[in-house]
Amino acid sequence: MEYNQKILITDEISEKAVKSLAEDFEVVIKKDIIAAELEDEIRNYDGLIIKSSTIVTSAVIENSKNLKVIGRPGTNIDNIDLKSATRKGIAVINAPMSNIISAAEFAIALILCLAKKIHLANPATKSGNWDRNKFQGFELEGKTLGIIGFGKIGHQVAKKALCLGLNVFAYDPYVSEDKFWQSGIKKAETIEDIYNVSDIISIHLPRTRETAGLINREELLKMRKGTILINVSRGGIIIEDDLYDALREGQISAAGIDVFENEPCKKSRLFELENVICTPHLGSSTSEAQQKADMIVAQEVSKVLKGEPASSAVNLPSFNEEIYQTVSPFLKLGTDLGSLFSQLFEGNLEELEIGFFGRIAELKTDFLVSVILVEILQKYTDETINIINVNLIAREKGLKIKEVKNPKSQDYVNLITLKGKGAELDLSVSGTVTGIKNIPRFIAVDKFEIDMVPSRYMAFISYKDIPGQIGRIGTAFGKLGVNIAAMHVGRKVVSGEALMGLNLDCEVDEKMLQEFKKLSGFSNIKIINL
Repeated sequence: MEYNQKILITDEISEKAVKSLAEDFEVVIKKDIIAAELEDEIRNYDGLIIKSSTIVTSAVIENSKNLKVIGRPGTNIDNIDLKSATRKGIAVINAPMSNIISAAEFAIALILCLAKKIHLANPATKSGNWDRNKFQGFELEGKTLGIIGFGKIGHQVAKKALCLGLNVFAYDPYVSEDKFWQSGIKKAETIEDIYNVSDIISIHLPRTRETAGLINREELLKMRKGTILINVSRGGIIIEDDLYDALREGQISAAGIDVFENEPCKKSRLFELENVICTPHLGSSTSEAQQKADMIVAQEVSKVLKGEPASSAVNLPSFNEEIYQTVSPFLKLGTDLGSLFSQLFEGNLEELEIGFFGRIAELKTDFLVSVILVEILQKYTDETINIINVNLIAREKGLKIKEVKNPKSQDYVNLITLKGKGAELDLSVSGTVTGIKNIPRFIAVDKFEIDMVPSRYMAFISYKDIPGQIGRIGTAFGKLGVNIAAMHVGRKVVSGEALMGLNLDCEVDEKMLQEFKKLSGFSNIKIINL
């Protein structure tokens, strides 16, 4: 058979996956190839399949002549320069759904081991200590499992827990009522509701700015005394030192920790405790999950090379340079507006209107809409989200999206507006671009007209427009050592409600934010990091 396209495989993948590719393509296997060698070798290939040991740098991508797709079994793509691949039109494929069952089963396994004290009984018995009373556990049936994060893995954990006779509550403010109802899982309105009813708590969250450090000493003390805590999601969500203290004090009776703040984790205070099971991120480490991942990637790589759309690409599967060039002047604005909106909006987003006014309304804006949606929806899901899957995720979450276009714009040549609605909040933000460099500008925030250039660090403060307010804000930030680079004020009437937008020279962390509130007396402040 004559092959027109070649695939390079640099790591061990299943024989079944290799055979499936060999039916249509020439497959070459070269294991343990280093980046410098790959830079030369890659010129000859249309497809590349790697795992963790191969690093795909920007130089490798730039040197590729015919490369159309990079496949990476599993979910982690940190060893691929995604930005360079996307810019060159190379699809990057992974297999994010391959480990759902394995991760859910692992969470259940930890729960069972801790409830039955298997982790303690095993070494004691092997050392000749036959003491049944010492290792007496408890039945799961009738106990309550609280799940924090009701995505695909959390949903699978809930299904399996129901089969064990557990009562299951789940908390996820970004999941629709319908999903809870269809699953038969009781919805917790607040995370405190989970703390109040749960004998066991299992965490299934992505690590974001909002979830990093979420489970700290204060939160641990809110849980019922003797709670069992499980984390097979992401490290850094639980403050490990605080968990150590809670375990020593008996506030938390036991814990199963599969993920750590820093991995690989070679040293942790948690390792000292008998009532903790620590594992090296094994949630997806099953032969079935690995084989599924290998086959998914092989199938998706084959699709791309055959000119078919890939369903598990983490970037753009087919790059239309013409469309990209027409909307590229507005990409930074779209990204900044989406990020601003996401950080300002609180609660579950139910409706989103994206408006294009002026000349931009005459362009094909699908790509730009996807860019905006990615920024907005990142905090609402534990999945890898990108311009390929963002619309699907939006539909799954029940988000109603409306796109409005009007080539007429009264005040601006080009204008983008975002208007969102939820059960408790309505929010709108608007922006434009100026000058030959198309510099983004925010021109309205929460119905206040405000003209400011986005920056890395910003703050928005709502306040009563009376004399002395600006001075109090400046003084408070000054005491914290935070320099205000620029200040912008929007108001509707004199002495009425006002909004101040600040460009800051450094980041304001949570501790500084609380101190600012004490020093200034202003509580309605949002810190924005772009």
